[in-house]
Amino acid sequence: MQKITESLLTERGSPKSSKLEQILSLNLSKLCLRCEHLPVTLLSRLCTLQRLDLSGNRLRMFPEALELPELKHLDLSDNQMEDVSSLQALRALEELSLEDNLYITVSDNYKLMVLLPQLRMYNGKDVTATANHLRYVYTDNLRTRIMSVWEKGFSLPRPASADKLTALEEDFVRSAKQQVKFGPSSVSDFTKWRVGVLAAEFFTFQKQQKDQPHTKESTADQDCENVTHLKRKMVVSPVTATKQMPAKKALVPASPVRESPRKSGLRLAAQRENHKHSPHKTSKAPSTSGRSRQDRFNPQPCSSSAKHLLQAENNCPDKKPVCLKIHHVLQCHSKLDSSDDLNTQLWACAFQPSSVGSSRLVATCGGNSVCLIDCEVGLVMKKYKVPGEEFFSLAWTTVLMCCGRGTASQPCSILAAGGKRGVVKLIHPWNNIAYGEFRASRKALSVLRFNPNKGNFLYTGSYDNKIVLWDIGGLDNHYNYKVVQLMSLECSSTPLQLCVPPKAPLSHLLAACDGGLHCYSSQLPTTPTNRWKHREVTFPVYKEEDSEHDYHTVDGLSFLSDDIVASKNYMHRSIYLWSWSQTLAQQPHKNSCVSAVVLAELQWISTQVPYLALSTCPGHSYVVCGDDKGCLWTYHIKNLKDKSTPQILEWPAPHKKAGGPVEGPSINSVTMDPELQYLVALTDRNMVLVWKKEETS
Repeated sequence: MQKITESLLTERGSPKSSKLEQILSLNLSKLCLRCEHLPVTLLSRLCTLQRLDLSGNRLRMFPEALELPELKHLDLSDNQMEDVSSLQALRALEELSLEDNLYITVSDNYKLMVLLPQLRMYNGKDVTATANHLRYVYTDNLRTRIMSVWEKGFSLPRPASADKLTALEEDFVRSAKQQVKFGPSSVSDFTKWRVGVLAAEFFTFQKQQKDQPHTKESTADQDCENVTHLKRKMVVSPVTATKQMPAKKALVPASPVRESPRKSGLRLAAQRENHKHSPHKTSKAPSTSGRSRQDRFNPQPCSSSAKHLLQAENNCPDKKPVCLKIHHVLQCHSKLDSSDDLNTQLWACAFQPSSVGSSRLVATCGGNSVCLIDCEVGLVMKKYKVPGEEFFSLAWTTVLMCCGRGTASQPCSILAAGGKRGVVKLIHPWNNIAYGEFRASRKALSVLRFNPNKGNFLYTGSYDNKIVLWDIGGLDNHYNYKVVQLMSLECSSTPLQLCVPPKAPLSHLLAACDGGLHCYSSQLPTTPTNRWKHREVTFPVYKEEDSEHDYHTVDGLSFLSDDIVASKNYMHRSIYLWSWSQTLAQQPHKNSCVSAVVLAELQWISTQVPYLALSTCPGHSYVVCGDDKGCLWTYHIKNLKDKSTPQILEWPAPHKKAGGPVEGPSINSVTMDPELQYLVALTDRNMVLVWKKEETS
């Protein structure tokens, strides 16, 4: 056995470095090592280690005190491993090999999938679907049975001494292990272990609930029943039986107009500088038979307010204020590619995620099409059409794609889109292919949202008042995939916006609905019928409700920072900024309501038009929301104590090529790239507006 020293680690590590903190990969295979031979203090300095090979040793367990926060690949094959629970500190582990360990059982395999929340490859096989089933579906079934055991024969003693509570917990856990029977007999050891863990957690939760004092119900809390449900601006008909689309369908590339993008950009710039230049003189691009066409508007000169400085001073003193100017106005979702179509309503837009810097590719949806637009040149790069569909929502994510045997999996950007038919389309834009679809609901889909920390987890909200969590998995090089439903939540009304808190992406979900703002958490449920704990967040404006004003519809929701939430109530003249952590920390009232801890109110307009969504740019502390006149209200949140005056980007009043100016429509959706290079707005009159940052002197 060779002694583990710092010099040995640097010799066997890569890249070659004299500092342990810079080693990314380490090979300690075939050194006859036992657990006691691994110096925890020394190995803990490998804080950036991503790959560790301990194969061919004599390890019976992994050092429990050893935490390697960045470790993603671990090879423990050909050892003598017995205790897999010693691996649970490796929370970031994605790939694990335990082949040729004689004492590892089937139950141990299942334990690992629960103990390691990021594990997706085990002994060379993709176990994502099985692992997620165990973590969510199987666990939920066990929790329901555990609660039944508690309700039938147990309750907390009064008064509750420490000795009584300890004895009660031991009795309850023992009874749960004996009474809860679920799953095949081959995994009975795993089930009994899992029941013991969940029963102990449930008992702790019950004690905490008992210890927390109950507060009196606030007069601001309103009864959420009998809420007047608002209809979407278009009529959404129930989904009828439709012919299934092919599993793989190529995207339809959008043909650019025949004028050069460079010349077009110069023409737009000339119009801004010379107000006498007539926008009507621009020649109309001829259509091409059999190809989709992108119609372009010619914006009038922007007013001074439309060219204003947003004054986005950041913490970084080197950054200059941001100046946004209208860059492109596109008409790319037209029915039958008609330039006269000013009726198609556009509903959702999002920038493609980028690992470095700003992204200039934005996805938009409306009518029967999804478009991918290059914001710089103003061209539709790709277009996807589904006859008879009406797309309401889309979302980007990044999943792993296996490129073949012996090749490391590569991340790839995937776009999901859904709408009236209740079917989610999965698109890989890079290869120009719509590789799959699955039915998420028998009613129309209202919102899609991926979990930022688990790119394969997709939330769907639908008009049957349900939120469903799906695991769309990864891909292989033949575009084989598997979709698994993990759980379903019942809402009291239609979910309109979904948000995942940055600090709790796997345990909490915020849902802005027609009937209020609801928070769901995956803490232990309090009733057998609810698998997720539920609270409603109430707002001060609810006190002003009367027979003509119902402010419960929350149609705008986004996180401005890790803790600050921006939300908007229909018909309310303000946008609320409130604290997520302080609101969540409150003890809920009897009707499971908590009052939002409001930090600031941003002045907005009073309008009867619903579903005007807001957006945030956390990196630049910006909130943006469109109104029903084509204007964009922008807010730079420098200090919550200071009143933030909105800066308004006026409607640019573009001219159709064969007509007068278009009146300002409703701005249904807005989005910004992380670096605030571009701002994109969608209207209910088939127009996509692209604003671009320009450097100021």
